[in-house]
Amino acid sequence: MNGDPKTIGVLGAGSFGTALAIHLGKAGGHPVHLWARNPELAARMAEERRNPEYLAEVDLPPEVVPTSDLEALADCELILVAAPSHGFRDVLRSFLRAHPGRRRIELVSAAKGIETETLARMSQVAFEETMAADREVRYAALSGPTFALELAKGMPTAAVIASEDSAFATAIRESLSTSAFRLYSSSDVVGVELGGAVKNVIAIAAGTASGLQFGANTLAALITRGLHEITRLGIAYGGQPRTFAGLAGLGDLVLTCTGSLSRNRRTGLDLAAGKTLQEITGGTHFVSEGIRNSIAVARVAAAKGVEMPITEQMVQVMYEGKDPRRACEELMTRGLKSENEL
Repeated sequence: MNGDPKTIGVLGAGSFGTALAIHLGKAGGHPVHLWARNPELAARMAEERRNPEYLAEVDLPPEVVPTSDLEALADCELILVAAPSHGFRDVLRSFLRAHPGRRRIELVSAAKGIETETLARMSQVAFEETMAADREVRYAALSGPTFALELAKGMPTAAVIASEDSAFATAIRESLSTSAFRLYSSSDVVGVELGGAVKNVIAIAAGTASGLQFGANTLAALITRGLHEITRLGIAYGGQPRTFAGLAGLGDLVLTCTGSLSRNRRTGLDLAAGKTLQEITGGTHFVSEGIRNSIAVARVAAAKGVEMPITEQMVQVMYEGKDPRRACEELMTRGLKSENEL
């Protein structure tokens, strides 16, 4: 970390928001206000010095102050939004209402997804909401292979910070990087955001394949062709091809498809075991982003005429009750083509 510690506000006390707060407080020395929507959760975190619902394994350092009061974030120099993609707009809108001042907002999104209703990426949501609130914003997207528990424990982790404002990306890279959290800057917001959203859907497919005991050959092929789908969609929307070979593309995809901590992979394992979507999502607040985002990704692809067969099959498995084995058979018997064909 370079320079004086920034006072940071983290909107969202789920597992990743909590992990960011812990790491930046402990390793980076940043004063952090960790906002939870639920006042009872904020009070328990303050008392127990842990997040008992989302990340009970790691203590909160003294630098982290849990709160359910958005007013407590008034003096934060940097705001990190770690809410799920479907709640991103509401959380940001609430923050802007609580802070109607004229000061420019420095905002980093850690959400990986696309709004189902609007098909907006988080950068688009942020600009819509700040414009509606008559506020100026400097925006960046944080993405990459980052399991919350490993980050919170201080295990070496690398990620990407992307902003169309190159000076802002560089400033965030320099101020938030630590010896255990290495950030690389990028100007490709579109590619980084789409990579983070689509990999969740591919990871559900990977979990399904593993659950069906298809073996390493199948998994390697699925990850590779999944990366092709991500790249094809990203390029169609103006993303840079090299982004998808980096941390926000291949890196995040491999982690989410193979790691035991991956919720999306777990969803696929459950689908392979015959569970319905209602059974998978019922009674838990750990719902994988890929479940909701599969529909949004399919719609975004259709809008550009981009073929995404793995994504299409997973939508049918999750929402139309298609047998996972049949989905695999249909993927394997599609028309043959050149590997590099876009």
